[in-house]
Amino acid sequence: MIDLRVPADRWKAARVLPLVLTPALLAASTFPGEYRVPIVYWLLAVATTVLFAVGGRYPFELSLTISALALPLFVIEAWGPSELVPYLGAVALVEAVTRRGPRATVIATAAWALAWIVGHWGGHSPTFWRGATLVEACAYVGLPLLLGLYLRGQRQLTASLRARAADADTRARTEERIALARELHDLVAHHMASIVLRVKVARQVLTDPDPRVREVFDDVGDTASGALTDIRRLLAALRDPALGAVPILDAQVVRAEILSAVDRVRQGGFTVHADIAPDLEGLDAIGRLTLLRLVQESLTNVMKYADRTHPVPILLAHNSSGVTLRITNTVAPGASTRAGHGVVGMRERAHLAGGTVTATAHGRDWVVEARLPADLPSARPEVHTEHRRAATTPPVTTVHTDGAAPIPVPPAAVPTPPGHDPVQYSSTSPMPSPDPALSQPVVPLGECEDHPVSYPVRRPS
Repeated sequence: MIDLRVPADRWKAARVLPLVLTPALLAASTFPGEYRVPIVYWLLAVATTVLFAVGGRYPFELSLTISALALPLFVIEAWGPSELVPYLGAVALVEAVTRRGPRATVIATAAWALAWIVGHWGGHSPTFWRGATLVEACAYVGLPLLLGLYLRGQRQLTASLRARAADADTRARTEERIALARELHDLVAHHMASIVLRVKVARQVLTDPDPRVREVFDDVGDTASGALTDIRRLLAALRDPALGAVPILDAQVVRAEILSAVDRVRQGGFTVHADIAPDLEGLDAIGRLTLLRLVQESLTNVMKYADRTHPVPILLAHNSSGVTLRITNTVAPGASTRAGHGVVGMRERAHLAGGTVTATAHGRDWVVEARLPADLPSARPEVHTEHRRAATTPPVTTVHTDGAAPIPVPPAAVPTPPGHDPVQYSSTSPMPSPDPALSQPVVPLGECEDHPVSYPVRRPS
């Protein structure tokens, strides 16, 4: 809904101008003798002008006040241009109609019309019901009303155009994120899938590798597969601009944010019974952020619509089926129990993380329940590649071949078959084509980052 109560700068000049014009009109209407302005009229006119100048923040109340002051100004007989002072009420009516809603418009218009009619009927206009007076009444009441409605429509149109421009900008950025996600997926996911495929091929080609080689291959394959899954989910998350607003990689930080949100509800006057799981490590980055957003949105709705006299139980459990979130609150009397746009957004966010959200009403109780997939901390494999390599890698020795430079070879290396030489190989060298004639185990590649190792290949002919 468009707020029409924000003060407009264009009214500042209109409010200050009467401070100059009113004294001039009163002075021009005051002459010695019969034609003069009464002192009461002076006081009411000055009070009306000052209130009009300083009451810009409250246009509705200002319009009612000036209408009340205009009634005696219409009744008191004045002479000359000073009779224009009470028509500040028409200007105040224009501002009130422009900046307030329909209800205020009706009340302010009725007050100004009543002041004008009573003032002219009970004042110094004995021929009130003549046609010219009725036309004058319609003009002094109807024209300010129409002008105010026109200006209000212009304000609403301007706000609507700005909102449309903001929506168009948001859509453009969203489309850009989607396009970027697709491009990154096509580029990065292709290379990650290629790594996984090559590792699988290497496992099949090496029929009887050293156990340490198989261990490294298993580590590389599992890591690449997990990275490929995370890349796809993170790229899908680019559709949501809110992702990344908090440090999502730290489960303890996310848990602290959840506890902070619960504390804010308590500070709002609610009694909260929270049972929060101590460990959220089973959730991945997207799952943790999704959980945080679900909790924040649900607790925001609690503070908006819940009855403070009833407790709010919160359950966040982590078990073999994943993470379960349940928040229950009693809806305050008169509040709606229909699901709004916030619930729709929660469902979409949970769907992105592979989970579900249900929001249902049971009498006066509103229950939000979410389920997100997660692993138990004890069930998740822990891979410490660097420590394993350091513990399993034997000392490296060197050999000399035909007077060539020394080549480092681990003690577990098996002599190469006739016609083959150990050729220096590193992790950055291209993988040679496999030779089915090679039946000897290969040297493990566990230390390829720190030391080049021997890899048996056929001597070039």
